[in-house]
Amino acid sequence: MDFPSLLIPVIIYTGLNILAFAVFTYDKFMAKVRMGRCSENSLLLLAVLGPFGALTTMIGFRHKTRHVKFFLVPVFAILHVVLILLLWPWLS
Repeated sequence: MDFPSLLIPVIIYTGLNILAFAVFTYDKFMAKVRMGRCSENSLLLLAVLGPFGALTTMIGFRHKTRHVKFFLVPVFAILHVVLILLLWPWLS
């Protein structure tokens, strides 16, 4: 796969991680001001699609770190790294 065709998936993946970071940060802010929140299922779906953005918010802002089901977010990040490493030969 050449560079221009690889660039589009990388931009989309980066965008998903930025979106996950933004929504997790928004949810943390809304928790502090005690207003409407995002559902946990929505946050987990975003964590599946963009685990590095979600994990950054969880660590940086200590958000959702006590909830057992959010222990899956680091697992999602590890799975993404493994998938990228497994797909790397076909991407280059």
